[in-house]
Amino acid sequence: MKPNKNILRIVTFTLFILISCAKHVEAFDLDLTVDDDIRKNYNSSQLVKDTNTEELDSLPDLPEKLKNETLKTEVKTSSYSLPPVKSVTTGSTKISKGTSFNVVNIGKISDWQRKGTFVKFKTNTPIYKRKYTIPASTVFIGEVIESHQPQVSCNGGLVVIRIRSMVYNGQTIPLNAYVTRANSKIIFLNNIKGERKYLKTVWKKGNWGRSLFNRMLTLTINLGGDGSTILLSPFPFLYGTLCFGANTIVSPITAFFQKGGHVSINSGSQFRIKLLDDSYIN
Repeated sequence: MKPNKNILRIVTFTLFILISCAKHVEAFDLDLTVDDDIRKNYNSSQLVKDTNTEELDSLPDLPEKLKNETLKTEVKTSSYSLPPVKSVTTGSTKISKGTSFNVVNIGKISDWQRKGTFVKFKTNTPIYKRKYTIPASTVFIGEVIESHQPQVSCNGGLVVIRIRSMVYNGQTIPLNAYVTRANSKIIFLNNIKGERKYLKTVWKKGNWGRSLFNRMLTLTINLGGDGSTILLSPFPFLYGTLCFGANTIVSPITAFFQKGGHVSINSGSQFRIKLLDDSYIN
């Protein structure tokens, strides 16, 4: 029996289709193999980055106006977090802390002046420094920040002055200064103190005992010179000695309850002031 021609044609066509599909599958597998090799040997992210860079480089330049606005925005955004910078006044001259000035007081200074009272000083002659000159009659304004009158235990009065400002060429310049010398007397810790009279008071309180002892000693000598009173001569001496000893013991105790001297400085007295902080003049 001879095969049917139509059947042979159908079989032949079917084989042709199957062979073609098999070739396409092999080609597809080959393409996947090539992709795997590329992933192993090359950094895909770097390829994308390079590609993007090339694309950006090829873009046209921005308009000049848009460029300036972009730059301003970038500068504003990057500088807001910077710490504030203190502005320095141009043309200012610094008076360094530790600088001293010789001045005289305008008006009397005493421990009767209460806290908060303002006192004035001035320069009698110009003060020449390397970078500036303080003219004569420049006024310095101080403030009494503490004061008290004489106290018991022979403690003297007290005045503490802090220099607050200087009137320089018509301008009020803030200062922070204190007094280091008053009437040629060195002032420690800015405390202008009245005289402490404890030792003087102790000596003064002992005057009575010393005077009595001297009188009794003289009487003893006179009695001893007279033969009839020689037996009485020791008694005045013993009495004077006992009183003198008792007075010597008691006088330091009684002096403790006395007061010291007042602070009283006449106008025109010499003072020296010293800066605690830097100051600036124009």
